[in-house]
Amino acid sequence: MTRRWTELSERTRRLIILGAAFEGVLKIAALIDIKRRPVSEIRGSKAKWAMAVVLVNSVGAVPIAYFVSGRRSHALRS
Repeated sequence: MTRRWTELSERTRRLIILGAAFEGVLKIAALIDIKRRPVSEIRGSKAKWAMAVVLVNSVGAVPIAYFVSGRRSHALRS
């Protein structure tokens, strides 16, 4: 059963808005980091990470995955 926005409880609407805002902030932060970080400090393709961050609705999972495993350690910098 599909509910309309007005049929949702106030709490549910707030949670949806918070989730969307959380994902938006993480996506923007990840995209800024991808843009500024040198290719040598990113595991994989910058373009593929950017596409995944933008196109996948993940409630923050893809940007978090980028921050956790998509970036190389600072210790590996030459």
